[in-house]
Amino acid sequence: MSNSSERAEQAYQLQVRRNLTRNYIVHLTHGMLGQTGFRLLNAPTFLPAYLLLLSDGSTMAVGLGLALQSLGNMLTPLIGASLIEHRKRVLPLAFIFGGVMRFSVLGIALSGLFFAPSVALICIFAWLLVFGLCSGVQGVMFNFLMSKVIPVNHRGRLTGLRNFLAGITSAGVALAGGTYILGETPDPTGYSYTFVLAFGLTMCGLLTLLAMKEPQPPTTRPNQPLRERMGHIPELLRGDRAFTRYFLARSLATAGRMAVPFYIIYAGTSLALTGANLAIVTVAFTLSATASNLAWGLLADRFGFRLVFLAGIALWIAATLGLLMSSGLMLIGTMFALIGAAVQGFQSAAMNLTLEFGNRADLPLRIAIANTTAEFSGAVGPLLGGGIAALFGYSALFGVSIAFLAAGGAMVLLFVPEPRQRSV
Repeated sequence: MSNSSERAEQAYQLQVRRNLTRNYIVHLTHGMLGQTGFRLLNAPTFLPAYLLLLSDGSTMAVGLGLALQSLGNMLTPLIGASLIEHRKRVLPLAFIFGGVMRFSVLGIALSGLFFAPSVALICIFAWLLVFGLCSGVQGVMFNFLMSKVIPVNHRGRLTGLRNFLAGITSAGVALAGGTYILGETPDPTGYSYTFVLAFGLTMCGLLTLLAMKEPQPPTTRPNQPLRERMGHIPELLRGDRAFTRYFLARSLATAGRMAVPFYIIYAGTSLALTGANLAIVTVAFTLSATASNLAWGLLADRFGFRLVFLAGIALWIAATLGLLMSSGLMLIGTMFALIGAAVQGFQSAAMNLTLEFGNRADLPLRIAIANTTAEFSGAVGPLLGGGIAALFGYSALFGVSIAFLAAGGAMVLLFVPEPRQRSV
């Protein structure tokens, strides 16, 4: 590296350190409010129960809705990478796609207010696809933004604290939404107002990004057409075998997510899905994720996200088995609490591990590759899960889910080294 390049890199790192406190607070606030809203949408309670209500009890409709969301997530990460690799500032584009993503939540809410159930179901499918398309782009952009403004040794605590605060507020909102908005007999109007609340919270989070100070890196990749950039993927994968094995393992484990939308439906076989019960189960899920986040973050900063990835999968498998043997509100709530902690640990580790391989210039493409392959599994999984549940029952569905989780965990355990040790 030449002297001028070294000076430019030092100036860049100085920008990062100078604005670290400010950007830390912005990331924390944005994540807290944004996740509070999105958790109401993504929790394995409200949306699956809503789709089940609108479809008159169809597990395939539930699977299709979640599959469309994951399909959108799968299609656009590479587009997101190509949009930002050559840009010194990513925040303006991230703001635009984040805004469209949030208006998709509003679309889901308004569909239930203004249309009959059959029409509302189709509209919600369309909005879930739009949500997924924007989420795929945003996932690349916001992860890349975090890598720019938050040093690696601060990310575990930031992720843990952000998710902790989001979990506290999510639990409160879920309890209020389930108890006072949905009530004892949930209907489309109650679900719609719950998602209006989610939209408002996520928009407040997005607006906090106006205060972020984004550093401009000394070098960026030249602007290349998407097709040409995709041609570099084989070279990138050959050049970092550990990353290649990691994203394949992550995709296997993500396929285990096929059971998540059906946890609450399975619980409904022994528990009435009233607004109060949905609220209690959602609170158990979110509060457990909240409490676990601080532990996951500390564990990650001390030992690395690889260990968090493996621990999250192990807990997820144990909780899924426990749910199969549970009945009644107390036991089911306990299992949802364990699932919440497990899913949060897995998701946090899966995102952050991707940031720790290779060099900064190729980071957007690595994020896009990992997210695309993972969301392919996420898109196929709910459809496959709905079919398995309809044909063979929930025990078979949970068993297949566990097999995918175990396969992904075993691959990381045996073939993916801790990436931080490679850079020491």
